[in-house]
Amino acid sequence: MKIRRKGKISEGEWVVLFDSKRRYLIQVEREKIFHFHKGYIRHNDIIGMEEGSIIRSSQGANLLVLRPTYSDFILEMPRGAQIIYPKDIATILVWADIYPGARVLEAGIGSGALTIALLQAVGETGTVISYEIREDFAKRALSNIENFLGKKDNHILRLKDIYEEIIDENIDRIILDLPEPWRAIDNILKALRPGGIFLAYTPTIIQAQKTVEALKGTKSFTLIETIETLLRPWQIEGLSVRPFHRMVAHTAFLTVARRIVTQEENISPMVVPSEERGENYEIE
Repeated sequence: MKIRRKGKISEGEWVVLFDSKRRYLIQVEREKIFHFHKGYIRHNDIIGMEEGSIIRSSQGANLLVLRPTYSDFILEMPRGAQIIYPKDIATILVWADIYPGARVLEAGIGSGALTIALLQAVGETGTVISYEIREDFAKRALSNIENFLGKKDNHILRLKDIYEEIIDENIDRIILDLPEPWRAIDNILKALRPGGIFLAYTPTIIQAQKTVEALKGTKSFTLIETIETLLRPWQIEGLSVRPFHRMVAHTAFLTVARRIVTQEENISPMVVPSEERGENYEIE
């Protein structure tokens, strides 16, 4: 059952329970009991509650009941692979310019965190195509996507190696979360439309460097840049105003580029004859 946005909590929904320091993601089912370090809570008592209510555990602890946001869900959902952090996903959606109606290709799918964001961004008129070589990752990701969004007819999953082949064409945006994105550049050139955007998510600067070199080597990409996103939370409590002692700093580098039309693609033939004037006009 996908995440609902409003109304009273119903059976089958996912909710997130907050205490003073932790959050717990659970799916509400009748007759089940949620146990934690401060006692237990009956799922039956959550069903029918207004979102934003407080529920008391068997040991008297208070828990805030809310529907999970996208960030809450992906940080707590079951995962087989490391997810892309929300701060990076937010940057990806803007820097890759994911828009309603876009045809977006991603590889690999991991646990589905980015896929959920892409599907929300492209809307019902867009399409997200996911390439993944590990079937276990694919199954876990599909389960997470369905739990948050429900079944999506505009999501296509291909159990294929993007290094070897991309069977899709006229793609608006391509996003890679792979160890060696430079190995897929030749296939990307065939799949990504002129003006389309390529983005690679890589943990190390050496991976980013190799990706940039491969992009430049094709002479078919421009506006190439590499960035990272740092998120610094602040504590504001009375006169205590300071940055948190801990922050999610470096997680990955994002390399972005725009696909362009090369001279070979744009000019053919090089000489256009004019029968009327009896001369040839050269196109430079």
